[in-house]
Amino acid sequence: MRRDLTLPAPPPPPAERHDWQTIKTLFPYLWQWRGRMLLALFCLVGAKLANVGVPLVFKDIIDGFAPVGSEALLVVPLGLLAAYGLLRFGVALFTELRELLFARVTQRAVRTIALQVFEHLHALSLRFHLERQTGGLTRDIERGTRAIGSLISYTIFSVLPTIVEVVLVLGILALRYEASFALITVATLVVYVVYTIIISNWRVHLRREVNELDSAANTRAIDSLLNYETVKYFNNEAWEKERYDHQLRRWEAAQIKSQVSLSYLNLGQAGIIALGVTLMMWRAAVGVTNGTMTVGDIVLVNAFLIQLYIPLNFLGVLYREIRQSLTDIERLFALLKENREISDAPDARTLEPGPCTVRFERVSFAYEPRRPILHEVSFVIPAGRTVAVVGHSGSGKSTLARLLFRFYDVQGGAILINGHDIRKLTQSSLRAAIGIVPQDTVLFNDTLEYNIRYGRPTASFEEVQEAARAAHLAAFIERLPDGYQTRVGERGLKLSGGEKQRVAIARALLKNPPILIFDEATSALDSRTEKAIQAELEQAAVGRTTLVIAHRLSTVMNADEILVLEAGRIVERGTHRALLEQGGVYARMWALQLQEDAQPKAEAEAAE
Repeated sequence: MRRDLTLPAPPPPPAERHDWQTIKTLFPYLWQWRGRMLLALFCLVGAKLANVGVPLVFKDIIDGFAPVGSEALLVVPLGLLAAYGLLRFGVALFTELRELLFARVTQRAVRTIALQVFEHLHALSLRFHLERQTGGLTRDIERGTRAIGSLISYTIFSVLPTIVEVVLVLGILALRYEASFALITVATLVVYVVYTIIISNWRVHLRREVNELDSAANTRAIDSLLNYETVKYFNNEAWEKERYDHQLRRWEAAQIKSQVSLSYLNLGQAGIIALGVTLMMWRAAVGVTNGTMTVGDIVLVNAFLIQLYIPLNFLGVLYREIRQSLTDIERLFALLKENREISDAPDARTLEPGPCTVRFERVSFAYEPRRPILHEVSFVIPAGRTVAVVGHSGSGKSTLARLLFRFYDVQGGAILINGHDIRKLTQSSLRAAIGIVPQDTVLFNDTLEYNIRYGRPTASFEEVQEAARAAHLAAFIERLPDGYQTRVGERGLKLSGGEKQRVAIARALLKNPPILIFDEATSALDSRTEKAIQAELEQAAVGRTTLVIAHRLSTVMNADEILVLEAGRIVERGTHRALLEQGGVYARMWALQLQEDAQPKAEAEAAE
């Protein structure tokens, strides 16, 4: 029996923007290279003048033939032949010069915008990235940056040259021949363009739907592949395949509707062009019959028709692609419009280097208004001292680290470093002063050396090795065939949990900040390694302001102060010994932990 699938609907399309607004947003990136643009446009006009000149010269060559059979070639003016060859070469020369001049403009605009979007996404809050689907986001960036090059190519290299050529041909037809030729050409162009715009605009919502479903399917696939191990654990390959196929079926149906509408558009365009060409050739044939036009004239009209037919036949495709490019660029610029939840204040100051005192003053916070996490939490971590926070899962321990890093702003109270509200400090200087070993370590798909050096990219290899030794990681690395050049895989999946945690510890030690945060830093380590690294962590904490967030109480026994957090409130505080003597929450947690630690040992002894 087929299981019912519950899938999130594709994200809603961005608010409708006028195409000219998108073009206005893009134009300043191009206008920085105005000299190249103007020179490229000059080459464009030169190429089209040469292209229109070819049929004119060819007409004169045909008319220049003398009616004497074998001597015909002798009376053809050599100057016209030379001009014909030069004009042919001129078309290619000016076209290539235009491409060369505009190449830097296009690629620099793509690079600049892509870099701005990338930088802006890193500047957005953690909330945005937790709520955003990575697959759809990367697809939007990919399509948007590609669309910039496409839009420039279509408009500057295709549409504009076509317009220039149409104007030149219409002018020549109007000046040299009867008005019907120009009128037929104009009428064909107008009907063709109007038909193309009407049908293409009707197709826009179909293309939007295809894009949305494409992004949704891509998101589904990436999410499943990133969670490869979980899929395997629960034997859910068929389930994931079915969910992915469900999205693909919706995308397939939308693509088919889009293709059907495209066929209607192409047939209509072909019919309009065929009718216009037939009428033009009929008028030319009548002119030759009446003696008002020469054979060269009919050749000229036919050549002009061919020159117009090819770009006109492609104009519908160009219009569709331009509209699609504008849609994709619109989504890219929409990312730049995403509001930064966390940003530097206009008068933000840099945190001075040196020892740091951290103070939480009546801090309240909630990820969602209906679910408060912290309630007026107050404590101080003096410079060079260690404060530990313990409590059950969901008590708000890790939230303290996120607030200190300013991934979120507090809703009540303030967090101060050396007396400065962190909302008045630059984010760069604040985060440069803090090192962290997170509970869930995610590594880059690169080498061990790269991942350790990420703590301080300018560090030498010797410093990387020293940090690895301090984290008890060096011996493991040296046993590997590729040593520090061993690649860790996607999100570090080639390493065990303990190995990843030690990489994170080495990274934090290499950063060497005045403030350290250990967020369940030894949670993935075995007891033996935990004890060894615990000593290194305590050594690393000497002289630094350290916040230790822990579930295992044995890792915080030597802290200068221990805070017991329960449901977002500090219910107890003091040293390890003082809290045990109180006989409260901490003492019960300690007794429970001792019981849990003793159970495996008792079971092992019983088994013997």
